[in-house]
Amino acid sequence: MPIETSLVLFKPDAVEKLLVGPVLARFQAAGFQIRGIKMMRLGEVILREHYAHIAHLPFFPEIVRFMSSTPVVAVALEGEDAIARVRELLGPTDSKAAAPGTIRGDLGEDKMVNVCHASDSPEAAAAELQRFFQDGEVFAF
Repeated sequence: MPIETSLVLFKPDAVEKLLVGPVLARFQAAGFQIRGIKMMRLGEVILREHYAHIAHLPFFPEIVRFMSSTPVVAVALEGEDAIARVRELLGPTDSKAAAPGTIRGDLGEDKMVNVCHASDSPEAAAAELQRFFQDGEVFAF
């Protein structure tokens, strides 16, 4: 399996409910290594870029309000087949459809209040890591 790095964004619900540490521990217990981590507040410009595929939809302003309501925590996680495995640990985007034992099934509420965003492809991971981390902020050991 290839060694990959995936972006995981801990959303405002995870920050507000003090879930960042426990969820990060679940990723580490699954064998992922932290290669970069930082807290940041997201504005409309970066959110419009990140969610460009849905920025034209009527519910986009609700996403901006939610995602900018508190700082988020951006994490670069590395591991074997990281992109698929991180998404598997999270469960489906809709927390209501996520199985117990997945992060979203255990801790999420719905499609937006669902603990974390995670990259869905190698191409998305590369673009998202570059979007949320500057040169020198993701480390290789």
